[in-house]
Amino acid sequence: MSELVVGMGIIAIVLTVSALASGLVERAPLSFPIIFLGLGFLLGGGGLKVIEIDLHNSLLEIVATVSLALVLFLDAVKLQLDELRSDWRVPFLTLGPGTLMVIGGIAVAAYLLVGTTPIQSLLLGAILASTDPVVLRDIVRDERIPRSVRRALGIEAGMNDIVVLPIVLILIALLTAQAGESMDWGSFLLRILILSPLVGLVVGGIGANLMGRADARFGIRREYQALYGIGLVLAAFAAGQMINGDGFLAAFFAGLAVTLFNVSLCDCFLEYGEVTAEMMMLLAFVLFGALLSTLLGTIAIVPAFVLAVIGLGFIRPFSLWLVLQRAKMSNTARLFMGWFGPRGLNSLLLALLVVQANAPDAEGIMGITGMVVVVSVIVHGVSATPLASYYARKVAAAKLTMAEERESSFVGLFEPDANEIKRITSDELATQLKGETPPLVLDVRSRAHFESDDGQIPGSIRVLPDQIEEWASTAPKDRPIVAYCTCPDEASSGRVSRRLQALGFQASALKGGYNAWRALYPIEPKGMVLIPVPSP
Repeated sequence: MSELVVGMGIIAIVLTVSALASGLVERAPLSFPIIFLGLGFLLGGGGLKVIEIDLHNSLLEIVATVSLALVLFLDAVKLQLDELRSDWRVPFLTLGPGTLMVIGGIAVAAYLLVGTTPIQSLLLGAILASTDPVVLRDIVRDERIPRSVRRALGIEAGMNDIVVLPIVLILIALLTAQAGESMDWGSFLLRILILSPLVGLVVGGIGANLMGRADARFGIRREYQALYGIGLVLAAFAAGQMINGDGFLAAFFAGLAVTLFNVSLCDCFLEYGEVTAEMMMLLAFVLFGALLSTLLGTIAIVPAFVLAVIGLGFIRPFSLWLVLQRAKMSNTARLFMGWFGPRGLNSLLLALLVVQANAPDAEGIMGITGMVVVVSVIVHGVSATPLASYYARKVAAAKLTMAEERESSFVGLFEPDANEIKRITSDELATQLKGETPPLVLDVRSRAHFESDDGQIPGSIRVLPDQIEEWASTAPKDRPIVAYCTCPDEASSGRVSRRLQALGFQASALKGGYNAWRALYPIEPKGMVLIPVPSP
């Protein structure tokens, strides 16, 4: 059977199976990576031998390159810089040390368990520190989980690779230098750390601005704007490679430029780009599964499996537990975030860079990476739905509001308590409601308190405290706002009021909360509920 027919058959399987299985995946302890990685194992050389593939296969290289470039670009575009601008040090100081601790821990474990050299061990640590946004996608879209936790995981998935990728590239250069290749380190670091990001910023900023101007003047059809966005990703990658830098770094910074310079790409590109990236990633899982079906037989399985268990079950959770000690969140949230650092396609793509560089023992590094990824895809894919449901039930049943429920942003988890917020009494609120410019009253009780209480303040609008950002994006700023929660747990209303003030609103909190109002004034049945537009 020709390679063309096999390739078309694989693409057909990816498109049809992903559509047919989507409903099942959303409800069952299952994930697309499990399905398509397993399909690759079945069709590969270790199974039915339908797909014969090796480390230097051109199709695998093309699919992997396009997938990683698209993922990096889209991750950068979707970063919410308004949160990062307010205190960029928080993700820098937490995700940075957390990633470095994971790299160091896995490097030590790899050195002791699988016998890699120190540089190879560090390289494995960097490759396996990359988290996979494919499995995390279901978690960050689950609105039952507090938004601050989802945002923390989303920021990590979006920024993790930009921390890991330069480390991987430098370690690959060190390995090839050890093999006898000469290296001009000054020029190399300049091209990787300075020129590649700069080229990406230029291509992304100018390219997006050009489309915006052309669309405003001539009216470009949406389907062509979507195609233009894909072209922008490929142009950034090509530009990074043309300067002998790194195209992946250029692709990430091209996406960052779109957000950083406040230029806009058509939402049709984000939709089309995500669909394209999804198709390429699932196709890559099939190809990597076929590759690993034979490659895993060339490594020591037991030590690699033990490395996977230690890395996924101890090193990652312990590292995140330490760096999140300053965050105001429950221990359940820390454990939840520590567990969900899945290794998947991104790690395999980074390991493929080692192969493309012809680094020493590249096949062994890919095999060990593949073993860890297989274990991660299975355990994280199976546990995602039940653990998310367990955490959501625990949040809903909590007698006191969990700290992470009061915050809508990752940055907010590290901010001080909102004791300095102005608080007004029930009598003062009642007087203001009778005035010419009555305030907008927000019901920001936690999920559990809202369900257990018997009513709400008349005319108040229900907004979950961790979704205040979405609500504020469309709310009028010409009316004062009074937020209330349930006494004695007044922290939610105080923190919401503080966040609204930071966003330019005139906000205060109701002293004594819902219980204080109910003791003096009538209540009405719980009714009006405002559901903010869910964040991506």
